[in-house]
Amino acid sequence: MAKILCVLYDDPVDGYPATYARDDLPVISRYPDGQTLPTPAGIDFTPGHLLGSVTGELGLRSYLESAGHTLVVTSDKEGPDSVFERELVDADVVISQPFWPAYLTPERIAKARNLKLAVTAGIGSDHVDLAAAIDAGITVAEVTYCNSISVAEHVVMMILGLVRNYIPSYQIVVDGGWNIADAVSRSYDLEGMQVGTVAAGRIGLAVLRRLAPFDVRLHYTDRHRLPADVEEELGLTFHASTQEMVPHLDVVTINAPLHPETEGLFGDKLLGTMKRGAYLINTARGKIADRDAIVRALESGQLAGYAGDVWYPQPAPADHPWRSMPHHGMTPHISGSSLSAQARYAAGTREILESWFSGTPIRDEYLIVDGGKLAGTGAHSYSTR
Repeated sequence: MAKILCVLYDDPVDGYPATYARDDLPVISRYPDGQTLPTPAGIDFTPGHLLGSVTGELGLRSYLESAGHTLVVTSDKEGPDSVFERELVDADVVISQPFWPAYLTPERIAKARNLKLAVTAGIGSDHVDLAAAIDAGITVAEVTYCNSISVAEHVVMMILGLVRNYIPSYQIVVDGGWNIADAVSRSYDLEGMQVGTVAAGRIGLAVLRRLAPFDVRLHYTDRHRLPADVEEELGLTFHASTQEMVPHLDVVTINAPLHPETEGLFGDKLLGTMKRGAYLINTARGKIADRDAIVRALESGQLAGYAGDVWYPQPAPADHPWRSMPHHGMTPHISGSSLSAQARYAAGTREILESWFSGTPIRDEYLIVDGGKLAGTGAHSYSTR
């Protein structure tokens, strides 16, 4: 029997919800590319309920314990005395979320001698040191596509929020004011702007599709060029590199995975090549942007706004400068953890576990590392050296 260590974010401040704003979720059977949604043998949760916090347990306890396994769920993940650190030593499986990542460093992997499987309940497995996982023979899997559209919607919301100066305008109302000049002095139309994505995978392409009706001019860069018919359909301009693309854009959205090629990409040098007054959206990973370079660009006016929901580390400390820098639209890491997305990534996590325990192959699109190498989606999206 196996020990499964699951790290989830804390319950709401006022306690786990007794009721919800909506009674159900729309029924979706396939993603835009035709991939089916997770298909576990069963689920022990109500779709639309809070599953990603400690009490929600991803709906896994009944399934795992009925099969004789041990499930440990905690939000305590930092430091040598954390529950995660103590329980990791003899864990067979670790489950974590990008929104509240339990960092599997080489040091932690070395201590976890029983660890065979690391599952990301969501998308993005960079909190696992993939090179160390490869060396240790650990399988890494994630629930591919489960929240890609969730994140794409969040990106569009943040672009509009920055360009239209929504957040300060809302605050004027909350504060009892009505000064229209203050609200509109940084408000523009998105129409006609040059907008581009760094990476055009599932999320990046979904962003482009959702922005096309705004009559903007769309650009992208990616290590894998999109089919010609997609470029023609959306009127896309392809650029061979991020460095080549960003000087032409009014709005840049980052939708790339974090790996050695993208870490620190948006630093002083690259930001300095962007149009003065451009907007930067980052719902990918915090470390793709240089923390202090972003602050400097906002303070100098090189950037007109920065928004995103990814930080490093996560959770961000109270004194993190992105909390107080000017003209930002930051949120906690929530873009991919809507109640709608949680139903999909909880079901996908169970599907991965069912495959693992039965000895049947995990879906290729869920695999990041397997058999001592990058595999499946991981081979397409990541690099380790």
